Amino acid sequence: MKRVLVLCTGNSCRSQMAEGYLQFYAQGKALAFSAGLEDHGVNPYTLKVMAEDNIDITSHYSKRLNVFRGQHFDYLITVCDEADKEVLKGISFQHKLHFSIPDPAAFEGPEAEKMEEFRRVRELVKKNVLKFIGQVLFENSELVV
Repeated sequence: MKRVLVLCTGNSCRSQMAEGYLQFYAQGKALAFSAGLEDHGVNPYTLKVMAEDNIDITSHYSKRLNVFRGQHFDYLITVCDEADKEVLKGISFQHKLHFSIPDPAAFEGPEAEKMEEFRRVRELVKKNVLKFIGQVLFENSELVV
């Protein structure tokens, strides 16, 4: 079984979404985890938009990368540009992939527009995760991005 760590800045939105989709769609072919360079807490909008897609991540909590110190992962997936540039110490990984996904928490506007931005980002995360699952976990090939 493959071990996958999804990393972003605060482990509040994008990485939480990706972990939720990996856990749901990988069908036992992967153990999925998420972490952040910092711990911002799981964003309430993230919980809402994932629930709209029937993915329950209410048991998720925000974790800093150091929680995984000393662990090895088959895949490290970064979902924000800041995390992609970070020099990672204390964890090892065989493959690193990067999905440049905007931070929906940075969006400013009325609540309805904020929800739409979280939905838009959720769909980007889902698309990238499903591509990863299909190309890497089920076809047992390397991901081409």
